[in-house]
Amino acid sequence: MRSKKSIAEYIFDASLYLFLTVIFIVTFYPFWNILVISLNDATDTLRGGLYFWPREVTFDSYLTIFRNPEIWSAIRVTVLRTVIGTALSIFCISMLAYSLSKRHLLGWRFFSFFFVFTMYFGGGLIPTYMVIKSLGLIDSFWVFIFPGLIGVFLMILVRTFIEQLPGEIEESAKIDGANDLQIFFRIVMPLCVPVLATIGLFLAIGHWNSWYDSYIYTYKPELKTLQAVMVKILNQFQTAGMMSDAQQLAQSSTRVPVSSESIRMAVTMVATLPIVLVYPFVQKYFVKGMMMGAIKS
Repeated sequence: MRSKKSIAEYIFDASLYLFLTVIFIVTFYPFWNILVISLNDATDTLRGGLYFWPREVTFDSYLTIFRNPEIWSAIRVTVLRTVIGTALSIFCISMLAYSLSKRHLLGWRFFSFFFVFTMYFGGGLIPTYMVIKSLGLIDSFWVFIFPGLIGVFLMILVRTFIEQLPGEIEESAKIDGANDLQIFFRIVMPLCVPVLATIGLFLAIGHWNSWYDSYIYTYKPELKTLQAVMVKILNQFQTAGMMSDAQQLAQSSTRVPVSSESIRMAVTMVATLPIVLVYPFVQKYFVKGMMMGAIKS
């Protein structure tokens, strides 16, 4: 039978729950406040005092964003970029990690140093632009995929995970006549699901939130990503809102459908919420993959 908790243990548990509650409120409330402001009427928002609930609920800010003719094309490009880029990166990173996990590989030290070296030194913006231009990737969808196909840090996580797998599994497979490709696809990949889900989350967030490469390497409107279009919309409303909100409210007797503040909050929600909703589905793999891939026994 379980012994009853002492008073000190009850105090410790209560303190722990209180601490976790405070941490939750501190981290969740800013996101909630952004949602409240984005759903509130723009004119009413100018009064301030919005903390927990919108006073006058309206979707005008979201309608303004989704009426933009570029937004749906940007969503398509971003979704394709996230899905294709994440899948190809996982495939290439896992194959590279599997190869570099074999320390008997000819030139293993050189290749390991070669990839790790790129983590600390880069060519810079202009040389990188010139290389991408020489490869013919300017104004191409593949400029979002190929330059960042391999993440060395993520490769190291996967390699460390593979090195922890029992060697007897591969030996028994080779005895049964399996070659390296069969071992990789039928044995190693299924066992690496936790760490692959972990790096997949990292990659998907990176692709979804990326906008600078779209800004630098593409000029066609149909190739702009969601984040780049959101930045453009935000800049447009900030420029139009150079006059202070107080002056707008004082000079106009009609209700303002949207404002730079409401648009900014709505843009934040549209850009953030979809990728946030993905996390609960990979959370169980995320924790296990980080622990097993980052610590080598």
